[in-house]
Parts: sequence; C-alpha cells; structure tokens
Amino acid sequence: MQRPTKEEFKQALLDRLIYSVGKDSSHAVPRDWCVALTLAIRDHIVDAWMDSTRKTYETGAKRVYYLSMEFLIGRLLADAMSNLGLTDVCREALDALGVDFEAAIASEPDAALGNGGLGRLAACFLDSMSTLGIPAMGYGIRYQHGLFRQRFADGWQIEQAENWLTMGHPWEFERLDSSYMVSFGGVADPDKAPQDRWQPAETVIASANDTPITGWTGRHVNTLRLWSAKAAGNFDLSRFNQGDYLRAAAEEVLAETITRVLYPDDSTEQGRQLRLSQEYFFTSASLQDLVRRYLQDHDDLRAMPNFVAIQLNDTHPAVAVPELMRLLTDEHGLPAEEAFRVTHECLSYTNHTLLPEALERWPLELFKKILPRHMQLIDFIDRQFMALPEISANGVNVHELTTVDYDNGGSVRMGNLAFIGSHRVNGVSALHTELMKQTVFKGLHSVYPERIVNLTNGVTPRRWLHNCNHPLRDLLNETIGDGWVADLGKIEALAQFADDGAFRTCFAAAKRKNKVYLANEILKRSGPAVSPDAVFDVHVKRIHEYKRQLLNALHTVAHYQAIKADPNADWLPVVKLFGGKAAPSYQIAKLIIKLINDIATVVNSDAEVGDRLKVVYMSDYNVSRAEVIIPAADLSEQISTAGMEASGTGNMKLALNGALTIGTLDGANIEIRDRVGHDNMFIFGLTAEEVAEKRRQGYDPRKIVEGNPRLKAALAAINNGTFSPDQPDRFAPLIRNLYEGDYFMNTVDFESYCSAQARAVDAYRDSALWWRAAVLNTAHVGWFSSDRTIREYDEKVWRSRSKQVA
Repeated sequence: MQRPTKEEFKQALLDRLIYSVGKDSSHAVPRDWCVALTLAIRDHIVDAWMDSTRKTYETGAKRVYYLSMEFLIGRLLADAMSNLGLTDVCREALDALGVDFEAAIASEPDAALGNGGLGRLAACFLDSMSTLGIPAMGYGIRYQHGLFRQRFADGWQIEQAENWLTMGHPWEFERLDSSYMVSFGGVADPDKAPQDRWQPAETVIASANDTPITGWTGRHVNTLRLWSAKAAGNFDLSRFNQGDYLRAAAEEVLAETITRVLYPDDSTEQGRQLRLSQEYFFTSASLQDLVRRYLQDHDDLRAMPNFVAIQLNDTHPAVAVPELMRLLTDEHGLPAEEAFRVTHECLSYTNHTLLPEALERWPLELFKKILPRHMQLIDFIDRQFMALPEISANGVNVHELTTVDYDNGGSVRMGNLAFIGSHRVNGVSALHTELMKQTVFKGLHSVYPERIVNLTNGVTPRRWLHNCNHPLRDLLNETIGDGWVADLGKIEALAQFADDGAFRTCFAAAKRKNKVYLANEILKRSGPAVSPDAVFDVHVKRIHEYKRQLLNALHTVAHYQAIKADPNADWLPVVKLFGGKAAPSYQIAKLIIKLINDIATVVNSDAEVGDRLKVVYMSDYNVSRAEVIIPAADLSEQISTAGMEASGTGNMKLALNGALTIGTLDGANIEIRDRVGHDNMFIFGLTAEEVAEKRRQGYDPRKIVEGNPRLKAALAAINNGTFSPDQPDRFAPLIRNLYEGDYFMNTVDFESYCSAQARAVDAYRDSALWWRAAVLNTAHVGWFSSDRTIREYDEKVWRSRSKQVA
C-alpha cells in the first residue's frame, strides 16, 4: 500500500468532512473529525479488503467462519491507523488543520459488542487471522445497546443502556443484499417433504453489516459480519391510521428486540426465550450466509468440509449443529446421516468454562416451542450417538452423555450438543483442557478420546502493548527493534537487559509515565488523588464469586486494620484498583461491588491512613479503560479458585506490560509461571487437585475463621457496620456464605494470599529485584500471542493452509 503524504491525507480528510459528514472545518467538533478520519482510513483499507476476498475466491482457499456472541473490539481507529502505518501522517494532517488529534481519537465510542474475556479473545483472534493472512469471517450480533453502561449510585451498580450507536458506526457497510429469513416456533413434521417439514409461526429478517478488520501492515483484511434483526412483515398502516400506534409497530419492535441487548436477563421465562432466540438468530443467519458463499463456487455440499471451517466460540452458537443439518437436509436434500457427517467435519467447538451452570441448558419445552424442527434433529443425533459401538465398549451411562436430559423436567445440554457435533473440542489452557477430560466431559472423552485438544489463549501484541503502551513500546523499539510487533516471540531478546541497571531505570520510568496518566484519569472520574509512586495493585475483570474479588476485599480490610493499629510503621503506599461489571441478576456479585465501594469510602476519607492505602473502583470497565489501566499496573490480581478459571487473558496482557502476577495455579497462570519463572510471580493458595480433595473431604470455614485472628477481625468489621454504618447488616449474605459454605475457598486461601501480598510488598521495596522481574515478565510472555494461538488452531483444527480438495 502506498502511503499518502501529509498534504494528500489532509485533503482526503477535508473531503470526507465536507462530503460525508456534511460539516465545514470551522464548525466541526472532535466527533466530526473522528468520523472523517475514520472514513478516510477506511478508504485505505477497502482496496486491500477487496483484494483479500478476491484472492480467497480465486485460489479456492479454505475459509474460517468464527461464530461468537461477543466481539469486544473496542475502538478501532487507533489500531487501524497503526496497522496501516498511518498514525504519524494522520497526526500531522490534523495538526496542520489545527485539530486536537488526541481529542478526535478519544471521541470514538467503544463498540459495545461484548462483555469480557470471551469477546475480547474473539477480537484478538480476528486481528491475528488478518495478520497471518488466514481467510476468515467473524459472525455475531450488532447489538444496539450491548451489555450495559455501568455507573454507581451510593456504591451500588446501576445498569444503564449503552448508546454507542447514537451517532452511527462509520466503520461498517450495510449489506441490504445479504439478508436472510430466520424463523421460530410453529410445528414440525419430519414425514413431510423437505421444504414443508417446518411450518414456523414467526419469521424475522437478519440483515448484514460488515466491518473490515485489517491485520498488521494492512496486507490482508478480513470481515466482521454482524446481524441486525428486522421485521419480516410490513408496517400495519391500517392500525396506524386507526390510532392504534403501538400495535401498528408491534412486529417491528418485537423483531428488533432480538438484537437490542447482549445477554438479556434470563431469570424470567421471557428472558430465557429471548436469549435462546438471539443465539439461534445469529447462528442461522451466519450458516445460511456461509452455505450461500460455498455454493457460489461449488456444487457438491458433501465436499464442504474441504473448504469450510466453522468455529463455535463457547456454547452460544451450539445450535449450529442441528441448524446446519436442517439446511443440508430440508433445503438441499442431503440424507440426515450425510448431513450430520458434513456438519461434524465442518464444526469445532471452544469450551471456555468448567462451571456446570455456565454450560448452557435450555428447558426442553422451551426449546421445542422455539425450535421444533431442531428438536427432531437433536433426537436423531442422540439416537445415532447411542448406537455407537464405543458406548457399550466403554461401559458409560449413555443418558448422562446425550444432548437431551429427560430428568428434572427435561433440558437440552448445549455443551454435549457442541461436543458430539464437532470434530474437535478445545480447551484454552493446559490445565483447563486436562480438567475438561476429567470433569465436565469425562464421559464424552472416553467415547471420543482423540477429540479434545489444547489451544492456550493469547492476546494481540498490537493492541495490548504497541498501541496502548507508548512509553514501553518506544523503549522496546529502541532496545531490540520493532520485529516483536509481528512476531512476539522476538520480545525474548529483552531478557538480556534484565540485569542492566540503566535499562531497568528506563523500564521503571516508562511504567511511571503510565501510572501518572492513570492517576490523572482517576481524578477526572471523581476518584481520589493517588500517588504514582504507590504500588498499583490491579484487579480488573468480570465480577464473579470464583474470580474472588471478595478475597481481595478481605485483604484490603485486613491491611487497613493493620495500618490503623500501627500508623507509624513504615507502610509502603498501595493503590487497590478494581474494575468490572456484575450481571444484572447476579445479586451476590453486585453486593461485592457495593462492599468494595463502601470500603473505599471509609479508607479514602481516613486522614490517619492518608496515601498509604487508597481503594479505587473505576466504573464502566471496557476496552478503552483497560488500555489505560493495564500499562500502569504493577501487580496483576489473578486469584480465582484453582480449577475454575479456564484460561484468562488479562493475566497475559498485564504480564506483557510488565506487571507481576499474584495468583493461584489456575488457568494460564501455570503456563505463565513455566515461562516467566516462579521467582518472578507471587503464587499462593491450593492447587486444583487440592481444591477438589478439600471439597471431597469437607472443611469447616467457621473453624478456619476462628483460628485466624486477622481474618476474623476483617469479617467482624464488615459484619458490624464499620463500612456500612447506615445499614450494619448490609453484607450479612456475604458473611453467611463465608461461614456456612465458602464454596470458593476465600477463607481457606486467605492466609496464603496475605503472605503473597507481603512478599510482593517486600519485592517492591527492592527496586533492582522488582524491575528485573518486571522486565523478565515482559520478555518471557511472547508465547502468549494470539498469533501463535491462531497458528495452532489452523494446524490442529481448521487446516486452512493444507486443505484436501475433493
């Protein structure tokens, strides 16, 4: 790609401002300049985008289709400019026009298309597939409001609608010609002619919107296709003219509800129905689209696995198994056995959880009501499965392994469906993969012992170091060159400078710049003044009991009490920084947020404690917030109950940016330890095996509390209203859970966690020791690049670069 000069780009920018945005430069506000800049950059992407698509068709390349409920892409503009090598010329052009470059960039809203690690992983994978030149399409939903915007009212989480699309999304192209009918409900009769087997009661239109995703240097561009739901019927003008305005628009409103919100509350029957409808809606539209693409150049659907690889990101698109079968049988005439073979060879499934409640189950009657034809195909799949010779040979209880569970009112087990219907099932860390074989998929693993493979997660170095951490990026480029951006393995060369005092000083200075910036952001958001010379102890992730924000809060209280007991001691200043959202119906998680905010209110206003301890909860944690917090972190909290975190990617991002991990041997922490070294982390707590054994043997958390004076004192302070004087019993449910069960082992691991925190403080006091470990963290985590992960997906699962043409 030929890069434009400053004058050429300046003119292109003005043209876009005038002719696309419709503004004169003298009246344009930062958002106008942001849109004009986005459109100008998009113009530079389109040629490569079309070339990439054309090449895929011309070469007959196998294409990867990545189906995910979430794509947490965040802001795209800075990444796109960087990938194209146009950041400097864009800045110079805007400077010449008297426009604040940073203000224009900051006015881009975060695309509210995800929640946490699942969606961010999908976004990293899109970046890597484009960088590596793997022909791919991401398929998801174009949520109007996304998850929710989080704010706090008196410390309580309040959910507000996220209006990221209010001013449009200039990256996307609306594809009105790519629309598909998606149906629900009605009746199904397998004995009728294929086209008549399903008589649905309701149909909506899935309309496509495409966003180009460019890789590093812009040589290859893939597509993120997101679906919007529209009414299939016409607007009821007669009702409108009669004054019945609500009923006239009812069909439009109901259809658009499907793509309005990410993860609607499923605590009600209506919420469960909407959520299942969402999953089927985007899965069906995506499969219809990819089958159409395939048939443009091929006439034999039986050969589709040679040209199509479909990755299911968790169980949300697991309905792809019966839906692809339905398309092949009912619409294209393949026998059911052949349709299942094609489906099985095309599909692969990524599992992201060992929590049984997170492996989706749908009530049988609800599933039949919404997808009656698919229920018939699932019954067929189960009959085929039960007839396998491996079932009797392994002596397994087949009824525990089938898709349909007829006990307790009946349910459809989407994890089992995805497993049986896929040719590969992957875990996302070495530990997670082994635990899959031993726990949630033990029986299915015995039937299909070769099906499960490990593909440890990774993160893109472009977004998570090069673009978000300029001080460290510049230092790395000056020291080892910039080859690490495209090949993160090359960052290993940094290790030779870990014992160089002058380099460590520069590394620490880069970190301090990021901490100063974050401290200013905290102040802007009405937080307390924090010192950049304090330890920034960062715990940012989705709020869930197994991620143990509560354990961190208990330590915070104990640390506060220790300072109060001996205020004249030599305390190292610490900033405890939290961020993350709780699901709207997850009351315990929301109570944990309230506890942390109440602790912050008391601690931050205590003059005797002063700067020695500050507690900050940054609201509305998202990609843009992460890009500010992660480069500034000193200590990375990865403290989930061992055996419960599948992988984590925050641990990788933070380590890459020179933060030291305090964590359990859970998820990818184990593999990070193997590369970074045990001495350069702060490991604590029970292992996954010890957790399992502890649960088998049973334990008494009350006895643990009684035997630990500082834990007992911390819990007493929470329970007696020290942090909630207006309502002393506010946190009684948390205390009760800890005393009566403590399933997530906060009490069990508390003392070990406190010891790890003390080791971290001692290490930070030794500047040479700390910064040597920080340098080695950055140097040794090159393996955790999403580029490596995607190469492994391609080698072990997709085989897009070694397809066997029929």
